[in-house]
Amino acid sequence: MPEFSVKSKERLLSCDSDLQKIFNEVIRHFDCVVICGYRSKEEQDEAYRTGKSKLQWPDGKHNTKPSLAVDVAPCINSKIDWNDRQTFYYFGGFVLGVASQMGIKLRYGGDWNGNNDLKDQTFFDLPHFELVR
Repeated sequence: MPEFSVKSKERLLSCDSDLQKIFNEVIRHFDCVVICGYRSKEEQDEAYRTGKSKLQWPDGKHNTKPSLAVDVAPCINSKIDWNDRQTFYYFGGFVLGVASQMGIKLRYGGDWNGNNDLKDQTFFDLPHFELVR
C-alpha cells in the first residue's frame, strides 16, 4: 500500500481537514505526492509569475490558513510524469469519486466548471483540487 513521504504529510497538514481526509483515503489506493498546500505571498507571487496560477496573493485558495486547495500529483512506479495527461485525468476522477463518497465537494483544475467536458478548458492545472464552499 502506498504512503505519503514526510514532506507530503507536512504539506497536507497545511490544508483544511476535509482535504486531509480525502487525500489520506486516496493514498491508501493510489500513489501520489502532495506538491503544495498553503502558499505564502512569495510562493503565490512566484506561481503567478511563472503561469502556474491565474491568481495573485491573497486571492488563491492556497493562500488561506488552513489552505482550501492542494496540488497533488499521481505517481506511477514512484515517478511523476508531468506529460502524462491521461494519468492525471484518471487520478483526478479517482479523487473526485473519493470526495463524493465522503460528501465533500471539490473543484478540479482539469475541469474548472465541473461540466465533464474536458475540451473546454483554457487553463489546465491538473494537480489542483480545491474545496467548494
